[in-house]
Amino acid sequence: MGQAAVLPSRREESSELYQWFRKFIHECPCGLITLHEFQKHFCDGTGARGSAEYAEEIFRTLDSNGDGLVDFREYVVAISMLIEGSAVEKLRWSFKLYDKDKDGTITREEMLEIMQAVYKMSVAASLTPQNSMTAEECTNRIFQRLDKDNNAIISLVEFIEGALRDDWIREMLECDPSTVMVERPFKRQPL
Repeated sequence: MGQAAVLPSRREESSELYQWFRKFIHECPCGLITLHEFQKHFCDGTGARGSAEYAEEIFRTLDSNGDGLVDFREYVVAISMLIEGSAVEKLRWSFKLYDKDKDGTITREEMLEIMQAVYKMSVAASLTPQNSMTAEECTNRIFQRLDKDNNAIISLVEFIEGALRDDWIREMLECDPSTVMVERPFKRQPL
């Protein structure tokens, strides 16, 4: 399981990280959050009930040790990287999101599943214009641009190099920190 929650030293108390820690521990006193809790808070934070599938994929990617729980360290490492990381670091993290079976490649089916979850969340939260591309069209366009060797899979190298060359692709593939980080993370709603 995750590590026991330990408060940072007094010297660190004024830092933004300490504030995140206090919020996390206030909402998750054991220092861990389950998939069910994450989905609830994620859906409440995005305002979209259609976000549960995407929240599950985000949770899977946040849970770096695969124990079925996200601890504060896993959460903050991901948020810090998504906010302050280089384009390559952000794309590496996003690759993990799309590589659902963790085999080091992304299939069209994996990409489509994530795109459908993103589209479902975006439509439910009224984030997507009505005349935008479908998840299938978006997936096809990404594969046309990234799968350079036409082997029906996208490798990490193809993913990163292609996204760095194409602003539209990068925008579609990079995980937006606001989808992982809610203004008040894990805020419980009154009953």
